[in-house]
Amino acid sequence: MASLKEKTKKMPGYKNPMQAPRLMKVVVSAGVGSFKDKNKFKIVEDRLARITGQKAAPRGAKVSIATFKSREGDVVGYQATLRGKRMHDFLEKLIHIALPRTKDFRGIPLSGADEMGNYTLGVKEHTIFPETSDEELKDVFGFAVTIVTTAKSKDEVIKFMTHLGFPFKK
Repeated sequence: MASLKEKTKKMPGYKNPMQAPRLMKVVVSAGVGSFKDKNKFKIVEDRLARITGQKAAPRGAKVSIATFKSREGDVVGYQATLRGKRMHDFLEKLIHIALPRTKDFRGIPLSGADEMGNYTLGVKEHTIFPETSDEELKDVFGFAVTIVTTAKSKDEVIKFMTHLGFPFKK
């Protein structure tokens, strides 16, 4: 089985390999806005670090919202931007290990692709990753995975990701 990095080099339908879409980065982000307990902030940060292989950076609130008792600059989420080897390793793990472990998995939706050539996928439970399977079920959280590519359109990014082996819904 060819690795993800090798598959990106051999995309059919392009005369020159430099024309084919490429993976630029993968952004993994999780919000913690609804947590009242400050201990859970550390749990989310630790779990994202285990899943992605690098420390997640805290993200602050852009505006104060009195209803949610949040002030500008309060930590409302964590984000990790993956490039290079870590990006390829994370995507391999996502495609071949984590997504098949999802309950009632039928494939990922085509609607996650946007017109600028990116794909965003929501993961409802972080426990589908093997690094985090030994924890308590009360601290389960979801996160978003945004895959940024050089594809020019929605159709091109779907074709590219199908070539890479992403399991789309039929």
